[in-house]
Amino acid sequence: MTKIKKPYSLSVIIPVFNEVKTLTEIIQRVTSTGLVDEIILVDDGSSDGTRELLTAYQNKAGYKVILHERNQGKGAAIQTGLKAVSSDLILIQDADLEYDPRDYAVLLQPIDEGLADVVYGSRFLGGARRPILFWNMVANKILTFTTNILYNNILTDMETGYKLFKREVVEDIKIHAKGFEFEPEFTAKILKKHVRIYEVPIRFTPRFYEEGKKIRMRDAFIAMWTLLKYRFVN
Repeated sequence: MTKIKKPYSLSVIIPVFNEVKTLTEIIQRVTSTGLVDEIILVDDGSSDGTRELLTAYQNKAGYKVILHERNQGKGAAIQTGLKAVSSDLILIQDADLEYDPRDYAVLLQPIDEGLADVVYGSRFLGGARRPILFWNMVANKILTFTTNILYNNILTDMETGYKLFKREVVEDIKIHAKGFEFEPEFTAKILKKHVRIYEVPIRFTPRFYEEGKKIRMRDAFIAMWTLLKYRFVN
């Protein structure tokens, strides 16, 4: 295990929508890292019993629970979470079990060593992973390739859900995305700021659609448009 000095505080934002089967487990995995100072749970209008589970954390030290009255999208949930953070560093953690909190130490190391302001956990740099659906992988590769062309970079995984960043980096960034287009908009605006960005390999256990995976192929077209738009506008 990489040793982390932790001269900072870390907030983890968990956007949640109908994840009653995995919510308790992912919270346990996050807390077990011993690296997190604050967990911000943003429920985006769940209707499967998730909200009832969240009541156990509403008045618990180290947790903030925020409820959206209706479903607005992952990006909207993240925006709500960003307004509530109080730590030096912020990490986005999906509420399913695709991304493994055991990788927090790996994600934190480039910042701990003074090498980065933003760290992306890449699913394509050699970390252990369950096989990814072919067309999902193709879409990810095309979107990442487009990002590199438009913003003159060499990322391997623009669409990763594991994005760790210093709070100060995003304080002057306005995010408009309400849905899954958060990933390309965030990446576009980070790259346009020319902040120090670093990628590290992570574990990945993707869900299949019958297991509750929510992103669809149409979201790839929205992401492509988002990348193109923010190349020329703010």
